[in-house]
Amino acid sequence: MNELFSVRPIPARRWMALILGLAAAWGLGWAIAVGGPVLALAGLLGGILIALVLSSIDAAFFMVLAVIFLLPFGTVPVRLGFTPTLLDLAVLGWLLAGLAWWAAGRLGAPQGTALGFPVMAFLGTTLATFTAGLAHAPLTQTVARRFAEFLLAIASFFWVVTLVRDEIRLSRLIRWIIGFGFLTALIAVVLYVLPDSRAEEWLLRLQPLGYYREGGPILRYILDDPEQPERAIGTAVDPNLLGATLATLIALTLPQVFASRPVWPRPLTALFLGTMGLALLLTFSRGAFIGTATAVLALSLFRYRRLLPLIAASLILLFLLPVTQDYAQHLLAGLRGEDLATRMRFGEYRDALTLISRYPLFGVGFAGVPDVDLYIKVASIYLLLAVQMGLVGLGIFLLVMGIFFTTAWNARRVVRNLPDLEPIWLGLHGAVLAALVSGLFDHHFVNFDFHHMVQWFWLLIGLGTAATGMAHRVSST
Repeated sequence: MNELFSVRPIPARRWMALILGLAAAWGLGWAIAVGGPVLALAGLLGGILIALVLSSIDAAFFMVLAVIFLLPFGTVPVRLGFTPTLLDLAVLGWLLAGLAWWAAGRLGAPQGTALGFPVMAFLGTTLATFTAGLAHAPLTQTVARRFAEFLLAIASFFWVVTLVRDEIRLSRLIRWIIGFGFLTALIAVVLYVLPDSRAEEWLLRLQPLGYYREGGPILRYILDDPEQPERAIGTAVDPNLLGATLATLIALTLPQVFASRPVWPRPLTALFLGTMGLALLLTFSRGAFIGTATAVLALSLFRYRRLLPLIAASLILLFLLPVTQDYAQHLLAGLRGEDLATRMRFGEYRDALTLISRYPLFGVGFAGVPDVDLYIKVASIYLLLAVQMGLVGLGIFLLVMGIFFTTAWNARRVVRNLPDLEPIWLGLHGAVLAALVSGLFDHHFVNFDFHHMVQWFWLLIGLGTAATGMAHRVSST
């Protein structure tokens, strides 16, 4: 009888769930009353995403990649004293998720790599030159935020090699990257073939997320002349940005076509690669085309020599087919230095060399230039690094890249015996090569105005280093 009327204690987990449920209900009701149902729904979805990201390393990585490729310039539609970007939040969630896993003992000790000390030296030089440059230029909120993003993007190299230690996770990440790359290219192609008015209408719908708020042209054309051929932009805003991204993605995807077990089914992989190639051509980005061609040629000579006749035939068709004549003429005009854009770049190169000759060792920093007759703007990652960080900073960057490829070269025989890892390993190093070659003509991968490009570049470096580390660990067992 007493047992019938006895009260059983409620477990602590149920109390916690009850308290959290009541708090969530109260918070949702308050948000609806204050901000309306749309803002409340956005907050609820944001909270769910935050919880998902913090609970899973893979979900956090997925969000970072999704923002980099699909909404690289997206910002939070609510101003909180400042406007954080979607990528800022995604990267922050990724870092916090990794810290949570590390604190819970779900990650082992950090792995040492040959690139560890050189990347730390590059980070230190970046910080030192930035600080020194503040002597002649004021520190603004925008410069401070972008420089912090720049440092975090470089430092993410260490996060990648710590978190990506097994081939299963690496393969999953490559699958996501290639899938997002296809979506990036598909969006660009669809917007390109749409009537201009409809394409502009669709792109203007991104205004709540920070796109096109300051006016200016939306669709882009060669020499910014609407009478010239249109250039594909997708959601990247600038055709050269899209082209540089696609150059790395094409190099990453190409080896999967020949893989014994590709991360996507082979017909899908071929479709993805073809869409990326079409989108690259529609950007009319000459630097990206040269970077892609160099990476594809290097991969062909190193591993896939059967591609060489196809490459030769493709180049011949590019210059002979009537449908590609606009592209061929645009490319040849750049190589000959005949058009206005190329002459303007030559002017930038001359001014950059002048600035480097005045401040050769440590450059002028990131905030501004001490000389009123010069400026920090040059379409080359190498000249831009030399302007901002001097020849010392450029030298350390080149050292990092040299060690990256030397380590890979030393591991090539080991990787050759790992049929599942080899195409991923080749694609990652081909992607970095495409970025470095296209960087001869563009500055996106080291310019802190383009956070997503810097982040993507150092993710590639980290993933390539992680893949080489996996190969060495397999060979030592």
